[in-house]
Amino acid sequence: MLRKSFFTTLLLITNCLVQAQQKIDYQKLKKLAYSDSARLVNIFKGIHQYPELAFTEARTSEIVAKDLTALGYNVMTGIGKTGVVGILKNGEGPIVVYRADMDCNAVKETTGLPYASTKMVERDGVEVPVMHACGHDAHTTWMLGIAKIMVALKDQWKGTLVMVGQPAEEIVSGAKAMSAEMYEKGVPEPDYLLGMHTAPVPVGFYVNVPGYRMAGADILDVTFYGIGGHGSAPQEAIDPIVMSANAILQYQTIISRNIDPQSAAVITVGAVQAGTDNNVIPASSDLKLNLRWFSSSDRDFMLDGIKRINEGLAMANNLPKDLYPKMDMIQSVSSLKNDTAMVKKVNKALEAMVGPGRNLTNFPPVMGSEDFHYLVMPLKRQVYDYFFVGVANPTDFQEARKQGKQFPFFNHNGNFKVDLSAIPYYDYLGAGALLEMFQK
Repeated sequence: MLRKSFFTTLLLITNCLVQAQQKIDYQKLKKLAYSDSARLVNIFKGIHQYPELAFTEARTSEIVAKDLTALGYNVMTGIGKTGVVGILKNGEGPIVVYRADMDCNAVKETTGLPYASTKMVERDGVEVPVMHACGHDAHTTWMLGIAKIMVALKDQWKGTLVMVGQPAEEIVSGAKAMSAEMYEKGVPEPDYLLGMHTAPVPVGFYVNVPGYRMAGADILDVTFYGIGGHGSAPQEAIDPIVMSANAILQYQTIISRNIDPQSAAVITVGAVQAGTDNNVIPASSDLKLNLRWFSSSDRDFMLDGIKRINEGLAMANNLPKDLYPKMDMIQSVSSLKNDTAMVKKVNKALEAMVGPGRNLTNFPPVMGSEDFHYLVMPLKRQVYDYFFVGVANPTDFQEARKQGKQFPFFNHNGNFKVDLSAIPYYDYLGAGALLEMFQK
């Protein structure tokens, strides 16, 4: 009797282990994704047609909150101003956050699509056109599709899923705003963070590679001070515009003569603002700088080099210390570095779904920046994977290559276009990648 009881218990334990290690039913997963295609395309078109800038994503947030609530997620709104969090508990297991950004760009749409954005909004007192020129409309749509699949396939995973609709990625502020609030308000700290981003490569291909994938960035202002005067008497003034012009040229030597040529780094002066009249030497001149980098040591060297150049010009012009140039850091974000083990795990699922040869592993890291990883930066555990997915129509892509173009369009341009076939395809891939993170 005791022996029979022992073997019965052993059998139950074995069955539990087999269930816990149950493989993902990719066929069922694909069917769920594609059967939801019409609904998701309709959601995508609606979000695309009514884009919202950073921290104004009220309509989009409402769509996300309503959809997640209907699916049974515990929903929190107003996180980081317009952010949305949906939590779905499904037994014991890993805690995984899936993130989608929701904001748009101040860009005029030129696609000519029937659902193109014609919206104008006021920003800084000026009417500007807005559109989704970076695919955040697709990101949000995929999250809602994936959220539905995860509910339908609750028998294939155990753990806690956290869906995050994030505002203000375009000004790299939304993730910081959300992470500063959401964990204090009861959102569980994740074991893993996952997300996808559109890329102008054909639908059906993706880029998921470990290591550095997106550059760090600094946005800073430099103000040169001088002594104003009449344009006809420069000897009586100290010209901050001339100092600014010198600085612009000297900054580039930091990259060309001080940074290792095999390291990627950029210093761009995006704006010069000084003076109002032709015959007046102003008392100050402003430069707006943007830095890109992967190595923190390169970043430190660039910032120090800019400071040294600024002060050297002030000294050369015999300015008193109180008129030395001022540097104001407006915004900063670190480089994004995918976790090797997580990438390997996700790629296992992606390849099982679509076969080999779809991961463009030779695609280089991009100099664009992201705040995705700031959702976990304040935490002890910072394990994440952010991969790129192709949204270009394959025919358009081939035609662009015939014309000598690298891509048919670029992010942040008015001709940016997500092919509608990408909606169900990456709903399928995104859900599969997410399910894999709950597998042992």
